[in-house]
Amino acid sequence: MLQVAFIPVTPFQQNCAILLDEQTKAAVIVDPGGDAEIICGAVKEFGLTVEAIWLTHGHLDHAGGAEAVKATLDVEIVGPHEADAPLLSSIEETARNYGMPPDMKNASPDRWLNHGEELTLAGHKFEVRHTPGHAPGHVIFICHASKLVVMGDVLFEGSIGRTDLPGGDEAVLARTMREQVLTLPDDYNFICGHTPPSSIGQERTCNPVLAQLLASHPA
Repeated sequence: MLQVAFIPVTPFQQNCAILLDEQTKAAVIVDPGGDAEIICGAVKEFGLTVEAIWLTHGHLDHAGGAEAVKATLDVEIVGPHEADAPLLSSIEETARNYGMPPDMKNASPDRWLNHGEELTLAGHKFEVRHTPGHAPGHVIFICHASKLVVMGDVLFEGSIGRTDLPGGDEAVLARTMREQVLTLPDDYNFICGHTPPSSIGQERTCNPVLAQLLASHPA
C-alpha cells in the first residue's frame, strides 16, 4: 500500500513529502526544500530505504535541500523538466535575497524528466506530466492505481500556484489546468506544496481562484 508522510520544511513551511510502500519500506522523497537533517532523521526513524529524490520544480523551497539529502542518502535527484534549470542554478542567490537560511543550495539533477515518462516506486507506477505556469519546468506525478497526484505548486486547496514569480505565466497555467490537471477524474486526491490535501473534484467545483483563472483565460 502506498502511503504519504509530510515534513514541513523551511520558513515557507513547504510540504516535503515522503512516498513509501508500506510492505517494503521503499520510499522516495519529494521536494526536500531544506532542513535536510530533519528529513534524513525521519527516514532513519521510519526505517525506510530511499530510492530517489523527486523534484516537482526548481523553486528554492522545493529544491534547496536536495543536494544535502542526496549526499547523506546517496541517491539520485530526478526531475523536474529541464526548463527549470535556471531556477535550480540560482537557489543560493534567491535564498540570500529572501534572507533564507544559508543551507539552501543550488541543485543539479542527475536526470531531467519529460512529459509522458513513467517513474516507479516498489511497483507503484507514476505518470509524469509537464505542467508549466507556476514554473517553466514544473511536473506532477500521478499514481493512477492509487488515484493520487503529487501536485507540487500547480493547484492547492482553494487556490492555485502563483504566477508572479520568475518564469510564471498565468495563461500557461490556465492551459495546464485544462489540459493536464482537470482532465483527471474527480475522485483523484492530490497532495501539494503548501496546503492540506484535496481532490480534483473538490477543486473543480469549489475553488474560486481556479474558476477565475479559467474565466480570465478561456480556451
